Amino acid sequence: MTAVGLSMDAFAVSLCAGLSLERVTLKNSAVVGLFFGVSQAIMPLLGYFAGARFAVHIALYDHWVVFVILLVVGGKMIRESFDRSCPRIDSLKFKDMLPLSLATSIDALAVGLSFAFLDVKIIPASLLIGAVTLCICMAGVKTGSVLGERYKSRAELAGGVTLVLIGIKIVVEHSIA
Repeated sequence: MTAVGLSMDAFAVSLCAGLSLERVTLKNSAVVGLFFGVSQAIMPLLGYFAGARFAVHIALYDHWVVFVILLVVGGKMIRESFDRSCPRIDSLKFKDMLPLSLATSIDALAVGLSFAFLDVKIIPASLLIGAVTLCICMAGVKTGSVLGERYKSRAELAGGVTLVLIGIKIVVEHSIA
């Protein structure tokens, strides 16, 4: 669920790529998917290792930290879902794609931080997040070329709601335990 929620920002940009690109090919879809998938896989690792240093110091409050992080990230995605603009993607060159892939993976950095407090096995989690994002973004490029912009905001809204619900679930489970 987390992997799907995190991939929705990248999916929304992939839809825009499908709208913007002159020709959508399997190679184009793979390039977009790889940029976003690799970024989404690396950022939770960075967040996890940063968070692991602090996890022992806030063990009593870790569930609240995770809740706030997911609430903020999910809320940001929900807010952005109402923005109807779509970034223009004219090129799949490294210099053009890297900033987009990093911008959409900042949320994954924050989630990686929360993973440190939850004792998640970070390598399998990061690989899963990257693989899910790669597949969803490849499909997003094709979907964007076929269906257009109307699904971008719905994808971001769904991703944001998913992350908020995961945060609520963590707090409720911790309160019951």
